[in-house]
Amino acid sequence: MKKLLITGNRGFIGSNLWDKLYDNDDYELVPFELDGHRYGGFPDVTGFDTVIHLGAISSTIERNIPKILDYNYSFSMALLRSCCEAGVDLQYASSASIYGNSKKQWNTESDMASPQSPYAWSKYLFDYEIERMHEGLPIKVQGFRYFNVYGDKYEHSKQDQASPYTKWKHSKDIKLFYGSDKILRDFIDVEDVCNIHVKMLDIDQSGIFNIGTGQATSFENLGQHLSKIYDKPIEYMDMPEILKCQYQYRTQANINKLKGAIGDYAFKNILDTETLSIK
Repeated sequence: MKKLLITGNRGFIGSNLWDKLYDNDDYELVPFELDGHRYGGFPDVTGFDTVIHLGAISSTIERNIPKILDYNYSFSMALLRSCCEAGVDLQYASSASIYGNSKKQWNTESDMASPQSPYAWSKYLFDYEIERMHEGLPIKVQGFRYFNVYGDKYEHSKQDQASPYTKWKHSKDIKLFYGSDKILRDFIDVEDVCNIHVKMLDIDQSGIFNIGTGQATSFENLGQHLSKIYDKPIEYMDMPEILKCQYQYRTQANINKLKGAIGDYAFKNILDTETLSIK
């Protein structure tokens, strides 16, 4: 039995991963929420096999920079040091937001980062430290750059940061920015993300991996698709000023590194890209 500590277990991805593993006799689960860190708490990682670090301030419009750096960078660095001292492997959540407004069709792990928000910077800074020191680390460390994760369970916990898929599915209408045909996203189901987490627990390879489908769908096509399915009107609107300076107009994961680690056949069994493969 593997003993896992999961931070952020009440968040969107954390809740789904917890549900997936909870009834599996191969795993013993222990939670740690970042609320505890607010009051000076810190998890004791001694005796665990792996820490899965999903806890973070995930809002892309949060502007309290000291708070973001404390939770997303400093806490993560302290957790890394504790894992190294205790000999405990680490999986952690990064973000495709670190690629910024890339003009490339594919986002590859070796691409130059271009963070456009404090949140993206906080994720990139930890990635940078991992890449700088990973060959000398005494443990296995796997960073996952999530692309646009969506799902029907628990995404309400993200509120305004929920995926457009979930927002539009449960709203009375579909709100699209003008020019949404030029805004493309690589959407990946949270179930697939959880499957990748579990599979990578058994893969003896450190590194930072893109977690996406390798396909991109425009907001326009997604909105039209959901409008037809759920018979909802579409309303077009201007993009808010707070988003204009940091907005990503295209995300599309190059997933060759992930497929190389998992194996092409196993990866096909994990990933179901049909739901949002909208042409």
